[in-house]
Amino acid sequence: MPSSLRTRLKFTPQRRLRSTLTAVLTAVLTTAALLALPSPAGAEQVSATGEFEQQVLFKASQDPGYACFRIPAVVKTTEGTLLAFAEGRVLNCGDAADIDIVVKRSTDGGRTWGPLQVVNEGGGDTHGNPAPIVDRETGRIVLAETYNTGRTDSASCSVPCDRTPHLQYSDDDGLTWSQPRDLSDEILPANWNSWYATGPVHGIQLTRGRHAGRLVFGVNTETWNGSRVTANNAALITSDDGGDHWDIGATDSWPIADDGTFRQKPSEMALTERTDGSVLVSGREQDGTDLGHRTQAVSRDGGDSFVTPFRDVPDLYAPQVQGSTLRLGDRILLSCPGDPDRRRTMMIRSSYDGGRTWDSVDRGTVVTTDWSGYSDMVRVEGDTVGLMYEGGAVDARDEIRFARFTEDWLKPRRGPDPTTADLAPGTKRAAVLGGAQETDGVFGGALAFDGVDDAVRLPYQDRLPLGTKDFTASLWFRYTATTGEQPLLWMGGIGTTQPQVWVRGEPASHRITGLITTRNGASAPTSASVRTTSAYNDGQWHHLALRRGGRQLTLFVDGTTVSTADVPGSVSRNSPFGVHIGQRMDSRAFFTGAIDDVRVYDRALSDDELATAPGQTAQTEDSVLWLPMDHVGGGH
Repeated sequence: MPSSLRTRLKFTPQRRLRSTLTAVLTAVLTTAALLALPSPAGAEQVSATGEFEQQVLFKASQDPGYACFRIPAVVKTTEGTLLAFAEGRVLNCGDAADIDIVVKRSTDGGRTWGPLQVVNEGGGDTHGNPAPIVDRETGRIVLAETYNTGRTDSASCSVPCDRTPHLQYSDDDGLTWSQPRDLSDEILPANWNSWYATGPVHGIQLTRGRHAGRLVFGVNTETWNGSRVTANNAALITSDDGGDHWDIGATDSWPIADDGTFRQKPSEMALTERTDGSVLVSGREQDGTDLGHRTQAVSRDGGDSFVTPFRDVPDLYAPQVQGSTLRLGDRILLSCPGDPDRRRTMMIRSSYDGGRTWDSVDRGTVVTTDWSGYSDMVRVEGDTVGLMYEGGAVDARDEIRFARFTEDWLKPRRGPDPTTADLAPGTKRAAVLGGAQETDGVFGGALAFDGVDDAVRLPYQDRLPLGTKDFTASLWFRYTATTGEQPLLWMGGIGTTQPQVWVRGEPASHRITGLITTRNGASAPTSASVRTTSAYNDGQWHHLALRRGGRQLTLFVDGTTVSTADVPGSVSRNSPFGVHIGQRMDSRAFFTGAIDDVRVYDRALSDDELATAPGQTAQTEDSVLWLPMDHVGGGH
């Protein structure tokens, strides 16, 4: 490639100054960052052995000329060099202002990094969403990216947004880059005329089957009809000639109703070639009515089509955020925050069946409990993985870090958890976590919880979400705690915007509280809560029921009732979904005490039924769950 076609480092005096300052300061500031960066939770005991180490890779204070760095992507070249890409945001941390695509190189497996280079200068516009792919046959690194007209404030791109795909490449191990090429004629059809996003995460080159050698990356787009957005589109983009020409492959589109609601919006898709040659596509799910914040699809023909439309993974806890996947031997890793509500607690979870099921958060390995956001992973060598992720003690956008860890650093695969019976029709046994022990109960046995990590979690089944139905939840509890949040039953999501149902003790406030949050059509979330005037933390058994019905939300404790107006809508929509006994959904509070005979019905029991329900022994067809809580058995 003639040097006249290559984009070196900078174009303007301002950018040359930025480059010079960066080159001079990078070594000093990176060393300081390594010394100052706290170890992530769980890493302190192993970092000295070299199994886990991390450093700050991009940060405004160490890379002059930028206000913020976001959107990490990382690949390993055929020469063994790691290329770490990011968006260098010049004016602010907004998504649609003056943004450059920048890169740093490491020739020693991510232990040290060279100075920042500008691959693509925004020049006042937004040039971002880097999606690099390495062609193992030629050594060429191709970089898909997206442009839009920049703003001078921190607002989002106007709708419809004038987003267009572009491509650059490097034939010298990422040292220099070609001039950008507009790919609109090839992969921007007329009906993808609003939002358009490449990646942002590394693409892949297929190694198996008749499409071996093919390059593949993901895009998500929107369709605009002249007055509103009418569809969400997710697609795979493929090339069989090393990136010279591109085609639109597998496509999945989801219509948007007149009121603005839709089932899914698969976006920011991470691709992994499974051992059988099929491609697992794991994406962020944004604001769809289906349950979950992660969604998946599979292609068995090299990215030409999807086997089925995208399907949410309701019990894969994550906030609405991009994540990354990477195959490591027979397991697939997922890097993504583990908090189902907020971007915090970066975690590595594993799948041992090609992405069909994933480790729950209690089985994942925590990288940091800090705020954390977008991420990407790369195989460094052997069983060593590089993780590039957004993180910060104050905000997930504070900096971009690079961590190295070995497979041994990850939690080993855990055997089946102990279980307790669920006697409702068609159910599976519930997992007993943390070592919760049997104790004396109201009707024989009960389970005691230590307030640290004890809980009961139900496996996801379609019968558990209560939706818009009336319902009744009933249980017995006994505790003496005087402080802290004491969760008794949690169903659905968490936070102020996610549909949910929960009941908890609040002893410091001298009360028991029950709450529902609903979503109704395109309306904003609405919550209703009921509270007693006593915490009932006297160490005695008390019966509690929370009922939705007759346009009322009513809390019963030992026959004392308090009611408020019901709020219409679904108590299980959009968000990740879990059912927990003795635990908040985000694992930030656990119950200290004992719980017995937990039942949920998908109808409103009458007052007379509630008066006799505590002694009822037979299951009914309207039982959603029935946990006697009287016995803990071996793992199943």
